[in-house]
Amino acid sequence: MASLLVVHHTPTASVRALTDAAIAGAHDDAIVGVEVVVRPALEATAADVLAADGYLLGTPANFGYMSGALKHFFDTIFLEAGGALSDDGSASAATGGKKPFGLWVHGRYDTTGAVRSVLSIVQALPWVQAADVLEVLGEVTESDTAKAYELGGTLAALLME
Repeated sequence: MASLLVVHHTPTASVRALTDAAIAGAHDDAIVGVEVVVRPALEATAADVLAADGYLLGTPANFGYMSGALKHFFDTIFLEAGGALSDDGSASAATGGKKPFGLWVHGRYDTTGAVRSVLSIVQALPWVQAADVLEVLGEVTESDTAKAYELGGTLAALLME
């Protein structure tokens, strides 16, 4: 059975609404043969990443960056999960397998830096972006949660056997 790993940091009701919707989408009745594993960013491990066939990430935008919890996740799994480094120690483009990932980001005023920071790290992992980033500003609307539901469903559907 394929496995979708959802790694999230949900410190607010707004981000929780997006997280819940994305997880619900991954569990849609049309999705079969996909196990959805949900881990808070501070609890997710490299073993979780290595066992998964795809990834769904969620974070608030904090001071122009991803949450510290999601950054901690990347810091702790990066090398063991196949992250590629250049000779100077910077992230470099990963080679090898390309597992699909999706991302949602919520910010009060801006999400640009948070999205950029996640994508710069993920490009050095053997993952491939499989859906547009869901960027939500301000209050979360029904339209936003519908898009999060669709994102979760899309990632899970890509893993169906």
